[in-house]
Amino acid sequence: MGLFTKKPMHLLLEEAGDSGKGLKRTLSAGALVALGVGAIIGAGLFVRTAAAAAQNAGPSVTIGFIIAAIGCALAGLCYAELSSSIPISGSAYTYTYATMGELMAWVIGWDLVLEYAVGAATVGIAWSEYLNKLLVEVLHTSPIPYEWCHSPFQSHPDGTVNGIMNLPALFIVGLLSLLLIKGTSESAFVNGLIVITKVGIVILIIVLGWGFINEANHHPYIPAATTYVDHAGISHSFGGFWGVIGAAGTVFFAFIGFDAVSTAAQETKNPKTAMPIGILGSLAVCTVLYILFAHVLTGIAPVEFFRTKGGEASVVAAISEYMTGYSWLSKLVTVAILAGFSSVILVMLLGQSRVFYSMSKDGLLPKMFSDLHPKFKTPYKANLVILVIVGLFAAFIPGDVVGDMTSIGTLFAFMLVCIAVIILRKTDPDLPRQFRTPWVPLIPILGVVACGLMILGLGWTNWLRLFGWLALGFIIYFGYSKKNSHLKDAK
Repeated sequence: MGLFTKKPMHLLLEEAGDSGKGLKRTLSAGALVALGVGAIIGAGLFVRTAAAAAQNAGPSVTIGFIIAAIGCALAGLCYAELSSSIPISGSAYTYTYATMGELMAWVIGWDLVLEYAVGAATVGIAWSEYLNKLLVEVLHTSPIPYEWCHSPFQSHPDGTVNGIMNLPALFIVGLLSLLLIKGTSESAFVNGLIVITKVGIVILIIVLGWGFINEANHHPYIPAATTYVDHAGISHSFGGFWGVIGAAGTVFFAFIGFDAVSTAAQETKNPKTAMPIGILGSLAVCTVLYILFAHVLTGIAPVEFFRTKGGEASVVAAISEYMTGYSWLSKLVTVAILAGFSSVILVMLLGQSRVFYSMSKDGLLPKMFSDLHPKFKTPYKANLVILVIVGLFAAFIPGDVVGDMTSIGTLFAFMLVCIAVIILRKTDPDLPRQFRTPWVPLIPILGVVACGLMILGLGWTNWLRLFGWLALGFIIYFGYSKKNSHLKDAK
């Protein structure tokens, strides 16, 4: 069997129809939209917006959001076609297996660990930051000691204390992993309640914050091109074209999640119609909210604020500092953000376990990753392994590092999904497609270009991390996956 042997389409469609022996179909189109919004609105909006404003673009971070949204929309159209044609758990991994062969499928499956597992760790770290805000500003108690809510690679701004381990981040990852083992429908119900809460809070911040916008903070809207060196000594392109592109790559993290909807295809009641609605609907809702939110946040506080004391828990800090008379809002936001981050972690952990489930069913990972709980019918062993992986990242790696790793890994996955649409149109033109991406191959090609441009904006240090991660993946593939693949036995 060659490295580029494709998984036969008839096997994929048989798996899609074999719902009696696998995952339970419990999700509706509305639940998928909520699942997508639950994954999208979180650390990207409440943390990465301020980071992009401080490091890359200032107030023109809104343009970065628009560029990121365009890239996501182009990829989302491709995701919608593939998920309605191949309604199988596994997302981009499954689509790549059917169009580009096993080696590329492994690459994308391994790459998706950066999106879902490392992404969940990133949000877990942000959850830890806002937990301290809750303890101090809402509950009026002492914060968790610095060393127990930061990684060993971080030190206090005054240089007196070094981090040891991020215990709150590890705790929330563990708690939500156990919830996922209990069941997908139960997790979706909890997620739905959280989504309603955090969308309401985002709208409240936009409406109330609009009156506190200081137009001076929006001038110049696109700062002149310079270089900004952050507190860790890392240089960033600030202002100008590359500053905006860098901001797009940074805030792209805020859109990660709509594609996680596609990983739940085998748990959806009517995936061929529900999948496109879930993917594109959640993306549309969040794009509008993001642009308005970024405009308000950068109007309330100047760039220098986000570079200094507004660096952690930036939204709450900006409200407390600049929105006089709205201290109650900062407290409400803190509670809502903690809940919102929880739903993001939940969906990312769900996505990761379903990718591992699909890879295990194909023999590329050990069988334990596709073992279902006898009562709950969830891949509980996969969830437990992912708990360990995500927990280690969340406890010991800084948030900025894992956030950029997540973005570059996801952008690479999106590029392959766009390419997969073009290939599948050529190799299997008669495949039933409930949703068809318009203007193929133009839309997929534009998606590849947009995502590739954002990868360039993330800088060479992140490219090196991606190459190192893929190198580790190749070692695992040639050492285990290739010789255990089930594809060689397929007829």
